Amino acid sequence: MSEVVIVKKSSVSQKMLMAVSFLLALPLAAILLIYPNLMLDANGHYSHNAMMLIMLGISGGFIYGVGFVPQFWLWKWLFSPVVAWPLMLYGYYLWLFN
Repeated sequence: MSEVVIVKKSSVSQKMLMAVSFLLALPLAAILLIYPNLMLDANGHYSHNAMMLIMLGISGGFIYGVGFVPQFWLWKWLFSPVVAWPLMLYGYYLWLFN
């Protein structure tokens, strides 16, 4: 049932990318939990499709940021910085410029 986990040495650049992912996800998660009204559009409504994508990006930022590596290829791709960072940047755009 249990498998042996081999820990690979992370390079300094990979650790920096992990820190950036974590630090990008943290303020967005805090805003969505503490004061979600900042994510309303001009009409005072939430875009549920956009919120779903932003939360997926936040999840990817946290997952990559803490160093968790999923085994299944779909989850590995979905929670990678390649997908998570643009979604989090979209969240920052909605938060700061709407």
